[in-house]
Amino acid sequence: MKRRIPLILVLVLGIFAAIAFVVPHPSVRGVDDVMRNDVLRIIGAFSLVLGVGSIIRHHYMKIKRKAEHWPYSWVTLSTLVVSAILGLFGGIDPNAPGVLFRAGGVGQFLSNFHMQTLYDNIMVPLAATMFALLAFFMASAAYRAFRARNLEATLLLVAAFVLMLGAVPLGRMLIKPLPAFAEWILTVPNTAAKRGIMFGVGLGTIATSLKIILGIERGWLGGGGS
Repeated sequence: MKRRIPLILVLVLGIFAAIAFVVPHPSVRGVDDVMRNDVLRIIGAFSLVLGVGSIIRHHYMKIKRKAEHWPYSWVTLSTLVVSAILGLFGGIDPNAPGVLFRAGGVGQFLSNFHMQTLYDNIMVPLAATMFALLAFFMASAAYRAFRARNLEATLLLVAAFVLMLGAVPLGRMLIKPLPAFAEWILTVPNTAAKRGIMFGVGLGTIATSLKIILGIERGWLGGGGS
């Protein structure tokens, strides 16, 4: 019964969600709006509690067992607590104070801070640093990938060379039509390839959704999916 009820819910709601895309009746649209807005918010609230509890338990066990890189678990838990405090007292931006804005004392002091401050002063510099480091790994990966070992690798090498040369002023100085040709590669062959990939992803999503709705794929139930 513990598995049958979730399977029935997924079957019924999955079929209804598919029907709602093609049936423009106001009653169907109304129920679909409720499912998309109210029900998803409720599920999101429970998922937030589950996710926070899971990450706390995971890092607590790493600290307790002194597993590999366990000091970083202290950093994760500390930032989790700080973010929660700033979100409660300071809110997400200066124009929307947190729920404990009028708590006085510490609350009044923390109300001068908010999540946007945390994002601008910590997340943005960290992201910039990470992408700056990734540039070296990307250069190394490009060097290994762009070796002309076969026809596909040769085409990739030529296209990458044309695009990089067409993006800099030197390429425009050497060959005037080169930037236009590089733009054509991006807008025509590249767009066609991306659309083909998106078609494949869409068909795969439909196939996986049907397997889950019909109960063929049960891995999301846990316990091995049997």
